[in-house]
Parts: sequence; structure tokens; C-alpha cells
Amino acid sequence: MNRIKNIALKTQAIFSLKLILTVTFSLFLTACSTTPSSEQTVSDPKDPLEAINRPFWTFTWDYADKYVFRPASQGYVEYMPTDLRTGVLNMALNLNEPSTIINHLLQAKFTDAAKSTGRFVLNSTVGLLGFFDPASDFGWSRQEEEFGEVLGSYGVGDGPFLVVPALGPSSVREEVGDFVDSYYWPLAVIDFWPNLLRAGIIGLEARASFADQEAILRDAIDPYEFVKNAYFQNMQYKVYDGNPPIEVNQAEEENIDAYLEELEGM
Repeated sequence: MNRIKNIALKTQAIFSLKLILTVTFSLFLTACSTTPSSEQTVSDPKDPLEAINRPFWTFTWDYADKYVFRPASQGYVEYMPTDLRTGVLNMALNLNEPSTIINHLLQAKFTDAAKSTGRFVLNSTVGLLGFFDPASDFGWSRQEEEFGEVLGSYGVGDGPFLVVPALGPSSVREEVGDFVDSYYWPLAVIDFWPNLLRAGIIGLEARASFADQEAILRDAIDPYEFVKNAYFQNMQYKVYDGNPPIEVNQAEEENIDAYLEELEGM
């Protein structure tokens, strides 16, 4: 029992490191950048740390991704057999099912929680610890739910936009959500190296799946702004399960109404 507790504490500490460093550093930078000058303004309320985020983004995209993650994902896809890739990814994602179950329950999504429970039980047994995905044959598709989405469903905002060096776009809410998710079984009792391997597999597959959209980002006038907007749109899409509310820009609506009134008066 003591050994399990020690492993859990060790793993939780490692998983929380990114959150602690990111949030603490962000708050520190915010405090340092705050001056009493009335001329100081923030161009985007969601991105008060833009002056710091942009260099982090340059490092992440122009260096870490270009020289490490992109070549690694290309080599992984080229040399790893497709069936084996699919199997190990299924195993890695299967470990997220218990947290998904709890996060569904926290939002009173009982049907989704039941499906995720069925997925985990069936894939962990018949599917050989998740290597195979027989649950999909029953129509129980993967519906991953993170605690950050739970917070969003209860009205908690994204918080400031963050670029985690070498890892990419994030936000305070997502970092808090990832921290809480790391406390769920079985992730909390898996030792450091297996967890690192699991995260690496998921990261390589995520980078490989991004290859088709890579040209869009390279052609963007401002890749940083493009990624930031795409990130917040994706978060909203996930919080509302693919049906985000239509946001009306009141200023634009008033301008259109004024223009239409002018046309009517002509």
C-alpha cells in the first residue's frame, strides 16, 4: 500500500510540474509587466502574456517542432507498422477512459458515462488491455472528456492564453484540468516511465495527424494569431460537444443595422 502511495505521489508531482511552472511563471510575468502607466494596453484580453507567448511560440514552432517533433513523428509513422501503431495508441488512450467516465458524471452525462464504462471494461479485457477496440463494434465510440471541459461547462472561462515551450498552445483552465485528470486512476498509480511513454505515443500521433494541415499554418499571415484563434475555437467546440452557441458581435451588428437604415433612407 505504501509503495502504491509513493508511486502515486511521485507521478502526480511529475504531472503537476508543467502546471505549476506554467501558471507560476505566467503570474510572475504578469506581475512584472504590470505598471501604473495608463498608456499600457492589452490588444487581446485573452492573451495578456502575448509579449512572452510569442517568443515561446517561435521556439516551439521554428525550433522544437522543426528539429525534433516533426522528424520524430515522420520516422515513427514511416517505420512503425500501421497495425502496431493503432494498437499501442489504443492502449494509451484506453488509460484515459476512467477520467472520461468521471468527467461525464460530473456533467450529468450518464449515457456517455455508461458508454465509456462499457468501452473501458470491454477493451481492457477482450481487447487485451486496450490494444484492440471491440467496443467500437457496439457503437461505443471514444468520447474523451477532460476536466477542463467540465470547468468550461460550468461557466469557468479559459483564462489567459499560454504557450507552453515545446508543447504548444494551452490556457490556464486546460492546465488546471490536466492537473486534476492526472489524479484519476489509473494514471495516478502508473510510474514515471510508462506514463512518459504513453504521453510520447499520443504526442507523436497527434503531430502526425497535423501533417495534412501544416501547409495552412505555414501560409497564415500571422501563424501565432492563427493558432491562438484556432485553439479557443476548438476549446469552445469541445466544451459544447460540437454545438457551440452562435456569438453575435454587437458592434458589427450595430454597424450593419446603421448601414441598412442608410440604404432604406436613400
